[in-house]
Amino acid sequence: MTQYFFNLMALIYTPLFLLFYKFLGEILSQLAFNKRDNYTRCMNSAVYLLAMREHSRSEIRNKLKRKECSDNVDLDALLDKLEEKDYLNEERFTESFIRYRVSRGQGSIKIVNELKIRGISSYLINRSIQKLEIDWEQVAIEQREKKFGDGQPIDIREKARQVRFLSGRGFPFRIIYSVVD
Repeated sequence: MTQYFFNLMALIYTPLFLLFYKFLGEILSQLAFNKRDNYTRCMNSAVYLLAMREHSRSEIRNKLKRKECSDNVDLDALLDKLEEKDYLNEERFTESFIRYRVSRGQGSIKIVNELKIRGISSYLINRSIQKLEIDWEQVAIEQREKKFGDGQPIDIREKARQVRFLSGRGFPFRIIYSVVD
């Protein structure tokens, strides 16, 4: 008898509890969104993105534009605020990006093109590359030796294969020919 009673009580009260918790959840979420306006939500999203890794200004702008919180928010003012607090720094992003790509064995042409796609100015790219003082020839030598070994190419077919490889990595032809010859 008691088992039947508890089953009956569960059938009656379970839907009521579910409706109550659903209603309570909707009220709390509305209160939370009323407390945090769109500017604050966008700022929090941008800070979260920048905490994961460095971003360029245009990357942050594009990522924020895709979010609902960017409606009626002046993204330029928000990005200026991030730069003012030094959370967003394109020079730091550029140097970090170049260091990472060089460590992966990519050449200057590929790195420069990827930075331009991310909205970095040519002046800042060139200044960062000069500041880091990268020996591009040494990077190309390391990549060639890692892929093909220590020896020089024996025939024209092997030489062409190595030239294509280094070209795909983004090295300029003057460096490629000095490494392969």
